[in-house]
Amino acid sequence: MQVPNFGVRTARVVLKKTGVDHAEDLFSLNVNDLLKIHGIGKERAVSLTQFDDWKKVDKILEKTEKSGAQLLSLSDPAYPMMLKQTFDPPIILWVKGDPAALSKPGIAVVGTRNPGRYGMYQAENWSHDICKAGLQVNSGLAYGVDSTAHKTAVKSGGSTVAVLGSGIDRIYPNRNIRLAAEIIEKGGAVVTEYPPGTKPDAVNFPERNRIVSGMSYGTLVVESGVKGGSMITARLALDQNREVFVVPHPLGYLKGEGCNYLIRTGQGKLVQTMDDLLEELSVQTENGAGTAAETVVTSKKWETAEDLSEREVELCKSLSEKSLHIDHLADKMETEPFKLSAILLELEMKGLIKQKAGKYFELT
Repeated sequence: MQVPNFGVRTARVVLKKTGVDHAEDLFSLNVNDLLKIHGIGKERAVSLTQFDDWKKVDKILEKTEKSGAQLLSLSDPAYPMMLKQTFDPPIILWVKGDPAALSKPGIAVVGTRNPGRYGMYQAENWSHDICKAGLQVNSGLAYGVDSTAHKTAVKSGGSTVAVLGSGIDRIYPNRNIRLAAEIIEKGGAVVTEYPPGTKPDAVNFPERNRIVSGMSYGTLVVESGVKGGSMITARLALDQNREVFVVPHPLGYLKGEGCNYLIRTGQGKLVQTMDDLLEELSVQTENGAGTAAETVVTSKKWETAEDLSEREVELCKSLSEKSLHIDHLADKMETEPFKLSAILLELEMKGLIKQKAGKYFELT
């Protein structure tokens, strides 16, 4: 947001609380409307309603057009649904390439900027297999594992999306300018939530990581130490109700300690083959192959159950055709995933539904 004292998170809260459909409609709200929202003080309300620096906005739009990028807002039909369902989706995305690529079923492939030979091999091998399975590779265009994942996807004839921690006109690192162009040429996309001209500051990358994980069905951590961006991405994926897959590493290998830590603490699933990964997912892939959770459900045990609330009945009806991921359930019921947790637990305790691997639920 270009409004002083009115950041993106604040704007998201206002959009949700007021029911305003488009970000530009925020400027039609008055101070009294804003003061009714918890956490929006008078200073912020006045800052928004009195904003008049439209020349600055026009410059951003000019830079956007000059860069060849498109704008996607939260209300745009082309905005990726997986990302929209997360707790804090970007209000605006700048996209170069095919916007439809943002909505393709994909896996985030992440890891250290300085992988060893083992890590490089695993990044290439997994990215190739992910593409051959009909899934897209999503990553952050950084050195190391990210770049290898993107390059392998392009070479394999698959689709890949690169998420930047800078403006759409500031590809970082510079060495990957050509790679970004190849990603676009091959039908993928480069995307960012930062306006044109934004420098690749360190504080941007943790924010960037939530987009990488949020638009993906799962995150694969290829090689990582205990600290670093990949561990942040893994935690974000868990917060977003996404799967975390982890490549195991030899004991004592420092570059892979983070991976082993995720496995040891139960935060990620150890994967050795593509089948290990696919069995956790419910997604129609690009090559037409489906995964296990598309199983047709025939159980109607819930229809004879007593004392079900309206929301419980609605949830069971949503699961009557096939098992669904909690995010998909939330979307069908027009609510947030975390608000369904209590209902799902209650139905499990009643023996009417069960949770499958990967936060998918089905009728018993």
